[in-house]
Amino acid sequence: MARERAASKPQRSVTIDESAPGKAPLVNNLLRQELRMPSKKQPDASAANERDVTGPRSLTRLLGLFGALSQAANGMTLAELSVALESPKSSLLNLLRPLVAEGYLIHGSGSYRLGPAIYRLSASVMAAWNFPNIIRPFMEELSARTEETVLLGVINSQAEALTYVEIIDSPHPVRYQIPVGTTRPLYASAAGRLLLAHTDKKWLDAYLSTVVFKAKTAIPISRGALRQELEKIRTEGVSWSIDGYMKGLSAVAAPVFDGSGRCVASLNIAGPSERFRSELEFLKTTVRDVANKASGVVGSIGQTDKKQANG
Repeated sequence: MARERAASKPQRSVTIDESAPGKAPLVNNLLRQELRMPSKKQPDASAANERDVTGPRSLTRLLGLFGALSQAANGMTLAELSVALESPKSSLLNLLRPLVAEGYLIHGSGSYRLGPAIYRLSASVMAAWNFPNIIRPFMEELSARTEETVLLGVINSQAEALTYVEIIDSPHPVRYQIPVGTTRPLYASAAGRLLLAHTDKKWLDAYLSTVVFKAKTAIPISRGALRQELEKIRTEGVSWSIDGYMKGLSAVAAPVFDGSGRCVASLNIAGPSERFRSELEFLKTTVRDVANKASGVVGSIGQTDKKQANG
């Protein structure tokens, strides 16, 4: 298919902000050690401990240390850490002492536990690791493969509406373009009907029995027609519309599932009906494929969080 083509993506720059609050400079100092050229001097015995703390194995050991302690609710002794990390106690002590001093770890009653500084750092990481950021690479892939406007939608059950929380505009001069934050009644759009098809059954039954079709659509919607459409969406795995919401506008949407199988978002494309009519099957297959990839990543993150919570 001519529409799908391989394209080299521009390289992204990565910035490590040492001015951020917390104790990040300690970790950054260790990272900087890894970027230095090795010394041409013959190492002496007195430098062995320092080399063990700042060398490549130390960074792996540092991450392994935090991983091990995150699974130990009551902390771990030096001996237990030595066994878990397969590292001599003397080398571990050189790593543990500055971490305790900086608040990354707490040492008491013979055990080491995670300290407040590592929780602050974790909170900062999780704040940046939000849902649209997780899905963004898949939206970019979908944009490159279809060259249509890509939208990420989530359901607002209380308002009975769909909200678009992330959008990538099509490169075509003739395209569908709306601002982030735009809302639509759930019944009115392909993405909204997709979310309805995969929402909680009890909530859906109540919605279908009370919904009032106030918004005008190019193709009128009835309660019976909506029920049939939702069944079709569940069977086909995608929701699509040609001239349904507005004459000349078409869309294809597929679900993004979390680890428990719950639909957390719709990933969809929208654009001129003239382009969609000629390539509908290709567009449906592509949107479904990319949404499945996104579900795999979102699901794996959810399962990891669940394992850590139960650990």
